[in-house]
Amino acid sequence: MPDYTKQDQTLALAGVMQSARLVQQLARDGKISGAAMETSLETLFKIDSNNVIDVFGSVSGVTTGLRTLRKQMSGDTKQQDLEITRYVISLLHLEKKLSRDKKMLKRIADELDRIKGQMNYFSLMHENVLASLGALYQETISTLMPRIIVQGEPSYLSQQANANKIRALLLAGIRSAVLWRQTGGNRWQFLFGRGAYLKSTNELLDKIPGNHQSQSDLDGDK
Repeated sequence: MPDYTKQDQTLALAGVMQSARLVQQLARDGKISGAAMETSLETLFKIDSNNVIDVFGSVSGVTTGLRTLRKQMSGDTKQQDLEITRYVISLLHLEKKLSRDKKMLKRIADELDRIKGQMNYFSLMHENVLASLGALYQETISTLMPRIIVQGEPSYLSQQANANKIRALLLAGIRSAVLWRQTGGNRWQFLFGRGAYLKSTNELLDKIPGNHQSQSDLDGDK
């Protein structure tokens, strides 16, 4: 197994955080950053990447996730979001269950190959591709217990296009959870390794050009 660094592990966990944050925004506001969503969904098709950063394209590709991770690990209860924590813990738990289900893993891999072929005709963000990814989540991960219950505005949650995006993003969250486990991440580190993650997150954010924002800017980050 490759020698993974704490930054590799942090990037993978930020990927889970990014999916959770985008799901929350879609459910509450009905809109999100298309660039952040595209980066998250692209990870589903980067199974044979040489290193962790290649899965996300660059550190900046997971900026939303890193900012969310910094808030969650800050120790400041005013910054922490219990709903995002719940989504993340659920994704990590479901990924662990999935890792034991070889039949479901194969089905997901085969279906992602089919969807990749679909992308010869449609872009990743096309409604047809999003519908396929949403259906894949619904037919596989969504059958595992406990199911993730997304909270938000009924008017947004009831829109099929938003439902497809939310399910596709949850599937991407599972992908990042797989990566996190592969880099050595575990439940104890998530619960009690706050200091190490916070240090690594700040180091990664410092690598992103133009990321030096005030805390008030970060508080309102979408």
